[in-house]
Amino acid sequence: MNLRQRKVPQVFGFGRRRSSSRSFKSIDPSSVTHGIHVFQCPDAVGILAKLSDCIASRGGNILGADVFVPENKSVFYSRSEFIFDPVKWPRLQMDEDFLRISRMFDATRSVVRVPKLDPKFKIAVLASKQEHCLIDLLHSWQDGRLPVDITRVISNHDRFPNTHVIRFLERNGIPYHYLHTTNENKREDEILDLVQNTDFLVLARYMQLISSKFLLRYRKDIINIHHGLLPSFKGGHPSKQAFDAGVKLIGATSHFVTEELDAGPIIEQMVERVSHRDNIRSFVQKSESLEKQCLAKAIKSYCELRVLPYEENRTVVF
Repeated sequence: MNLRQRKVPQVFGFGRRRSSSRSFKSIDPSSVTHGIHVFQCPDAVGILAKLSDCIASRGGNILGADVFVPENKSVFYSRSEFIFDPVKWPRLQMDEDFLRISRMFDATRSVVRVPKLDPKFKIAVLASKQEHCLIDLLHSWQDGRLPVDITRVISNHDRFPNTHVIRFLERNGIPYHYLHTTNENKREDEILDLVQNTDFLVLARYMQLISSKFLLRYRKDIINIHHGLLPSFKGGHPSKQAFDAGVKLIGATSHFVTEELDAGPIIEQMVERVSHRDNIRSFVQKSESLEKQCLAKAIKSYCELRVLPYEENRTVVF
């Protein structure tokens, strides 16, 4: 019996090439550079389309885009990563293009960054006696894991010349400034003179209150690490506070510094489980490990333009 071969219809033509009247130019991988753009404006129709068209019209290609529009709030937030050819899209032209869109939508924030072309963020690190966060930041900077230039370290604790921190700083040409502080004199005028050319400050367990006068004069962001899971256990000895409260999770919080102690917008939080078998010593050990990770991640997120202010005391972290 002859069997006729039936042709099975192809439902999905995934493997089939189709001709198209439109031609798309690919980007030469050897000439591309990575860019980041963040945007905040009143919500409207077509914002993302305009941003995409801006990048595509200059031969760029979007790698990823995150968008956030809060419920019942007419505000648009976005963060886009893209690749482009800097020869075809010069850096100054890029600024002009995004500025035009910013004006079109009355944006309150429009920031573009090209890590390979733009200078690294300049920071100063303020630290007190405890060194675990400071040492971790220095090693992360040395390994290239933190996209910053550490211009100087300032401390209210005097360190002897032959200590690990001082030797590291001397090898890498980073100045160390010891400023003895008292309750009456926090040496803030001298600190301001030292940090005036920085982009932001990092408090790596700096156990001194930052005054409102300092904040008004510095006028840039300050990132702090708190050895506790805010908003609980504010102030001093949070590990003991947590231990006495019998918590089952301990944490660390990285946040922006504001006039109110340990109440600034939160950037990053990390937690670890604890139990009745833990004691104060193990609480502190686990906390210090979390603090190092939390502070480093907050700094990295900030430098990658992942952190945007949201409402009065919150953040959007893409």
